[in-house]
Amino acid sequence: MQEIMREFSITRKEGEFYNAKVTDSYGNEYQNWFEHAHEANDWIYHVWENEDWFNSANSQELLANAIYDCKEIDRESNRRAIL
Repeated sequence: MQEIMREFSITRKEGEFYNAKVTDSYGNEYQNWFEHAHEANDWIYHVWENEDWFNSANSQELLANAIYDCKEIDRESNRRAIL
């Protein structure tokens, strides 16, 4: 039986965004930054609710698709390409 390793922290230094760190029950660690504490809290629950999907997804493919989508948004908005 798998031991649940879920952990999280939300910290903030003055003048900075909230730094959210979360560990899912598979031991995968994630980090993200948010303007508001409630957004960080919601994201932690999102990770935990979707951890089976995150664990089965190919992270490199997801990253490549996200970059492609961002480049398409820039192209459609006539913005200068940065990648």
